[in-house]
Amino acid sequence: MKVILSEDVKGQGKKGEMVEVSEGYARNYLLPRNLAVKATADNMNALKLKEQAKKAQVEREKEQARAYAKQLGEAVVKVRAKGGGNGKLFGSVTSKEIAEALKEQHGISLEKNRIVLEENIKNFGNYDVKCKLGYEISGTIHVQVVEE
Repeated sequence: MKVILSEDVKGQGKKGEMVEVSEGYARNYLLPRNLAVKATADNMNALKLKEQAKKAQVEREKEQARAYAKQLGEAVVKVRAKGGGNGKLFGSVTSKEIAEALKEQHGISLEKNRIVLEENIKNFGNYDVKCKLGYEISGTIHVQVVEE
């Protein structure tokens, strides 16, 4: 009997896959527990529509990530920090501070865990900071650290 899995089933497959199982297994285990539905024409069409909707959603998210990357490339974020002599900071500039400054100055909301600092920013000056936007798309934020 052919069924479409509604959930991941160990030993059978992942959610959304159509698999061939014995009739007793389907009737006594998968169907009563709502782990699968029969592979009828209606259910097959519904599965195809769900796949198309998911692909469209992924494409929209990729496009949004590309737009964010373009916006980030044009933006210069000024971060104010306290410092001592010789251009050194007290402490360092964190990804949280960069994310907050980005939202405040340019209205771009970006989670702090998406900002990748290769090394801590401990001096005044200009820096290019990478950020991961998802779907293997990354952007660059131009950060300018100035004295408070």
